[in-house]
Amino acid sequence: MIISLEGKITFKGLRYVILEAGGIGYKVFVAPETLQKLSQNEGKIKIFTSLYIREDAMELYGFMTLAEMELFETLNNVPGVGPRTALGVLGIAPVDTLKRAIAAGETSYLTKVSGIGRKTAEKIVIELREKMGKGVEGSDEFRHEEDALDALRSLGYSLREAREALNKVPPEVKGVSDRIKSALNILGRGK
Repeated sequence: MIISLEGKITFKGLRYVILEAGGIGYKVFVAPETLQKLSQNEGKIKIFTSLYIREDAMELYGFMTLAEMELFETLNNVPGVGPRTALGVLGIAPVDTLKRAIAAGETSYLTKVSGIGRKTAEKIVIELREKMGKGVEGSDEFRHEEDALDALRSLGYSLREAREALNKVPPEVKGVSDRIKSALNILGRGK
């Protein structure tokens, strides 16, 4: 198993990067947020990887943190959830937020991912609720994050813009209104 790669990004596609390590170029599929972070890096980088083997292909999936990789592998073990869908789930929110959503049984959060319908979201929650509930704080924080997301969307921001801004808000900023204010400041700087 290839657990991590360290090298230089030589090419960026829409859903993957080619990372050259030791004279070999590896095609590594990544979430859009990871792709954006990697594009900001010049020089040598390290990414954690998960190798997925099918009958007709071997694919590497890359992550900035070990926690992302572990959640990806956990999601990938749920029947009906493949690696691309699991990668899509990781693209909607930080790992802690996803864990809280699953622990709280919030299937509506998961159905925002392309390829996940109500039944698949319910299956993920049923399979992983207990695992995600351990060491994860209550669902109040998750509901606050959802409220902040809804508020930003009602102000005319796209789902992607709102999520990206909320992901950039420092975790010590608590409360819906404070998170919204911080996200609006971030969105205002981006223009």
